[in-house]
Amino acid sequence: MTDIIANTPLPEKSAPETQDFATAGIAPMDRPSAITRFFMGIVAWAEGLNFKYAKLGNPPVYDNNVFPWAKEVEKAWPEIRAELDRVLVRQSELPSFQEISTDVQTISKDNRWKTFFLVGFGVKSEQNIQACPETWKAVQKIPGLKTAMFSIFEPGKHLPAHRGPYNGVLRLHLGMIVPEPADKLAIRVKDQICHWQEGKALIFDDAYEHEAWNHTDKTRVVLFIDFVKPLRFPARLINWALLNLAIFTPFIREGLDNHKEWEKKFYAQAEALRNRG
Repeated sequence: MTDIIANTPLPEKSAPETQDFATAGIAPMDRPSAITRFFMGIVAWAEGLNFKYAKLGNPPVYDNNVFPWAKEVEKAWPEIRAELDRVLVRQSELPSFQEISTDVQTISKDNRWKTFFLVGFGVKSEQNIQACPETWKAVQKIPGLKTAMFSIFEPGKHLPAHRGPYNGVLRLHLGMIVPEPADKLAIRVKDQICHWQEGKALIFDDAYEHEAWNHTDKTRVVLFIDFVKPLRFPARLINWALLNLAIFTPFIREGLDNHKEWEKKFYAQAEALRNRG
């Protein structure tokens, strides 16, 4: 494991890794669409295949060495951080995650989790990419890139235990701004407590139950990446199809539309300020 991971001790004889395909205490949002219900039924079946045919196994947290490109992304940290600093000048105007993806309301209702998307579910935010060209260049090194954004946890934010909607992707966090003290800032993935470090990558499977918290008095930021999980055939083919079809589901279309509306207002305000100057 990388040096950013502190493992919670396990019993001497532990059971094989399994994934629970639900999170206790958190009900999914009601989606009455027949298309969505059908799609989610297929997803449940595909998750079993993904678990069975995973090329690298199914650990909650991965050793970065199995992804050689991770070091290349880490090398770009200074340039990414410089672009992030420019984004944070307008931090108060950035959208809360649930303003973009309303399903996030099941785990986050306040305004202390801000986002700045470069790409979501494979759909680019062209203006945000223009604002962060070096960040975009760096994330192109990630095979199977699906989502890239800055994830901004403001002071006091605690994201409760939950699991991701689908185990066909893995997640990378590149520590951008990591305030002290370390014991008040962490993410738990299954039974491992992980601490971010600036310029270091943390790669984990968000299909395991996880929670994150920032109990410091400063803002924490990571570059948040979802990329396609390495799978063997036939799961690889089915996963490719599902990830490409997902964009047509109502909750993802809604999220993309919400982001377009925010983006339009955000850059219109910037243009108005420039013209006034």
